[in-house]
Amino acid sequence: MKPNTQQLIDLSIQVRRDILRMVHAVNSGHPGGSLGCTEFFVALYQNIMNRKEGFDMDGIGEDVFFLSNGHISPVFYSVLARSGYFPVAELATFRLLNSRLQGHPTTHEGLPGVRIASGSLGQGLSVAIGAAQAKKLNNDPNLVYTLMGDGELQEGQNWEAIMYAAAKKVDNLIATVDLNGKQIDGSTDEVLPMGSVRAKFEAFGWDVLDIKEGNNIEAIIAGLNEAKSLTGKGKPVCILLHTEMGNGVDFMMHTHAWHGKAPNDEQLAKAFEQNLETLGDY
Repeated sequence: MKPNTQQLIDLSIQVRRDILRMVHAVNSGHPGGSLGCTEFFVALYQNIMNRKEGFDMDGIGEDVFFLSNGHISPVFYSVLARSGYFPVAELATFRLLNSRLQGHPTTHEGLPGVRIASGSLGQGLSVAIGAAQAKKLNNDPNLVYTLMGDGELQEGQNWEAIMYAAAKKVDNLIATVDLNGKQIDGSTDEVLPMGSVRAKFEAFGWDVLDIKEGNNIEAIIAGLNEAKSLTGKGKPVCILLHTEMGNGVDFMMHTHAWHGKAPNDEQLAKAFEQNLETLGDY
C-alpha cells in the first residue's frame, strides 16, 4: 500500500533533516537544490515509480531513474536509504574517504539505487534516452525518469539529446527540469538567460507540462501521473518543476547562496527547529 499524504510529508521533513545533517557533518555539499527537490524525490520513489524488491543494474521489468544534476546527492541518498536500498545509518558516511556515498554519485562502489556517475553536468538525459530505447528493444513497458537542473540546460549536450529523443520518438521517457531559477553563481537569468524553457522543448517536439507547486506533494503526484498519461504517444515528456531552492528552511530560501554551502552549528539548530524529527534521525 502506498503511503498517504501525511506520511509522505513526514518523510519529506525527515529527508530534509538528513540532508542538513549530512552536509553539516562534513562542512561540504549542496543543500539548496537538495532541499528544493525533496518532495519530488519522495513522491517519485514512494508513490509513482514501479520498483522491484532489491536492486540490479539492468532495471528490467521496473521503472528506472537517472539523476543528472548529481551535486544534489544528499536528497538522492536520503530517499534511496529511506526507500530500502541501503541502511539509513550509512548516511553518516556521506563524503567521507572510502564511503559509498561520495559527493557526486558514482557506480564503482556498488551503491544500490545508483546506475550512473553524475558529477559532470549535462549527461543524464543522454543516458536516460539510451535506457529508454533499451527498454523498447527489450519489450519492457516500464518508464525511464530523469531529473536535471535548469542551470544545467546551459550545457549543449542536453539540446542534442532533446532533439534526438523527439526525432526517435522516445515516448517512454519523462524528463523533469528543476526550474528554481538559480545556480551556483546567481540566478539563471543573470548567468545565461534561457528564455522560455517550455517553448524550447515544444519547438524540439516534446510534450511539456508544468508543476507550478513543485514543493507540494499532492501537486507533484498529480503532475507525475499526468506525465505518465502522456507517454506512449510518440513524444518524449518534459515536466517543468517549479521549486524553491532551500525549501523548508527559511534562511536558505529565495537565494542562491546555499547552492553549495553547509550550515554551521547555529544555523543547523535553526533549520532543525523548522523541521522537527518525524521518522528518526540516523
